[in-house]
Amino acid sequence: MPQRINEHGQQIGPDVPAWTPRAHPDQSPLTGQYAAVVRLDPAAHGDDLFAAFATDTSGAMWTYMPNGPFTERAVFDAFMTEAKVSTDPLFYAIINKATGRAEGFASYLRIDPAAGTIEVGFIAMSPLLQKTRVASEAIYLMMAHAMDDLGYRRYEWKCDNLNAPSKRAAGRYGFTAEGVFRQATMYKGRNRDMAWFSISDSEWPAIKAGFVAWLDPANFDADGVQRAALETRTM
Repeated sequence: MPQRINEHGQQIGPDVPAWTPRAHPDQSPLTGQYAAVVRLDPAAHGDDLFAAFATDTSGAMWTYMPNGPFTERAVFDAFMTEAKVSTDPLFYAIINKATGRAEGFASYLRIDPAAGTIEVGFIAMSPLLQKTRVASEAIYLMMAHAMDDLGYRRYEWKCDNLNAPSKRAAGRYGFTAEGVFRQATMYKGRNRDMAWFSISDSEWPAIKAGFVAWLDPANFDADGVQRAALETRTM
């Protein structure tokens, strides 16, 4: 954004004309071609998610998460009960439309309607979703809801700086790396240096167009193999 000089000779940012606080995300389902993103409900999604997460036999998908792995159903059910009533993070189940089952979850968090900033996080994709169109479309649906439907100005992604797959995913999805907050927090008894990424509202239209082109069925062959990679369309 261009800078301006005020009457004191100081640089100031541009005005944001007619800005009003944005709405908080609600419980409306988000539906795409391959994925649906719906408010997390333990009764509706608990069995599916526990079974889907059990396919991660090593527990590696939880290394950089503050919770999990969930080997005991009672512990998982307690987490799901807390997640259902939480409003920040606001949890959603990711439904694979081909199977009709919940196979992962994600959330909006650090929701700031007044400033128009929102983060996507607590992303848990079971092995059934990893590296699939379903997972990528779910991320896109949450982006589009925040940026198009609700009109947020900034969409954030954060992860442990040691989490190389998450950082690659952020780049693939069109996020811009902003730096690392050293010793930002602790989890599971260890330090977390936090890598920050974002998408601004001015960048979103081009990134959205890239997602739409990538998700087009014509971009996949009969075996579901992509013809053009997502990062070639969103970067």
